[in-house]
Amino acid sequence: MSAAARAAALRRPTQSGTEALHKQVQAIIAEVRAKGDAALIDYTRRFDGAELQSIEVTPAEHAAAQQTLTARQLQALNRAISNVQRFHEAQVSEPIRVETSPGVVCERQFRAIDAVGLYVPAGVAPLPSAAIMLAVPARIAGCETRVICTPPRKDGTADPAVLAVAQLCGVARVFKVGGAQAIAAMAYGTQTVPKVDKVFGPGSAWVTAAKLLVANDPEGAALDLPAGPSEVLVIADATARAEFVAADLLAQAEHSADAQVVLVTTSRALAEATLQELELQMRRLGRESTLRESINHSRVILVDSIAAAFDLSNAYAPEHLIVQVENARAWLPKVRNAGSVFLGTWTPETMGDYCSGTNHVLPTYGFARAYSGLSMTDFTKRMTVQELSADGLRDLGPTAISIAELEGLDAHANAVQVRLAHLDGGARA
Repeated sequence: MSAAARAAALRRPTQSGTEALHKQVQAIIAEVRAKGDAALIDYTRRFDGAELQSIEVTPAEHAAAQQTLTARQLQALNRAISNVQRFHEAQVSEPIRVETSPGVVCERQFRAIDAVGLYVPAGVAPLPSAAIMLAVPARIAGCETRVICTPPRKDGTADPAVLAVAQLCGVARVFKVGGAQAIAAMAYGTQTVPKVDKVFGPGSAWVTAAKLLVANDPEGAALDLPAGPSEVLVIADATARAEFVAADLLAQAEHSADAQVVLVTTSRALAEATLQELELQMRRLGRESTLRESINHSRVILVDSIAAAFDLSNAYAPEHLIVQVENARAWLPKVRNAGSVFLGTWTPETMGDYCSGTNHVLPTYGFARAYSGLSMTDFTKRMTVQELSADGLRDLGPTAISIAELEGLDAHANAVQVRLAHLDGGARA
């Protein structure tokens, strides 16, 4: 294929109409800023079909949610939280202290972001797993203000599993708001929703657009990463099992109609068998209509070699990359662009979504070329510190003066010179 044909074949389904979408999202943001809670209640009625008197989850609602979950369900949530916590605690970095020159000490220290807003989607299905992925690192980092926004069900209640995770992870305030309006509420604050410094979480194209827009506004809030509709790319050879490949494709396709799934294989027989398996498995799965919409813009691509498959994958830069080839780990060095990688026959992407321990909030739309998946560093700020002794300034100061002179910034040079003059007996430079 030509370069243009390749680009067309790999284009995400939501990458058309971006300008119109941003205009609509901008209007929602403006409405929320102007009307606050009233706008949120209105949008919730229009978009979610729920009539709310207030948007914050009450203590009674929290208590009721706990009662709806079985012991087995709570045990599963607790085990997932434990694994995610173990993996993220291992990412906590120690401060750095280096004496770069005699008497010149440079440090890097970490501070938690003061206030974070955690968006938990519930469009096609509620995602308590997303609440785990966001709330666990926020708690480990020590972010003081942690709030969750999640769309309500039509009866006006929040998903009980999401509320259970909030309690298990120490998030006291949960708001029944979804979509772009939730991002606007957290970025700017309303009468009820506190303003946060940074918004986190995956979501629809509307949510992603809202995150990008508020992050470009100094009065808004930073974003974690562009995490929109889900996507997966599977690289498979003739040794892969078609039923496993099809199951992995469908696991991502069921997220939403605008999710994208791609199979890249060296085996025509596997490709044909996978297409048959997709049809067989779709018929017995609960979200068949969503699956069929998503599969309509899926891609099955034949390549001449596994090396070519990895080249194509790196060009696409998938959110999830599943490698079902012989000796999968040996190919890992070939992966340059991917949000999260799943190696071998026995590693379905589902495990990363829920409970292996890695974070499932990952860059989409090809942003894996430059962005990483969510980690502890996203919930902290890295602050540098420097401290010079008098001898350190005597030794290194002339270097700074010379560079300041090269740049024509004599006030910079002066800040060093007045100190050196004082050290040399008080004469003014």
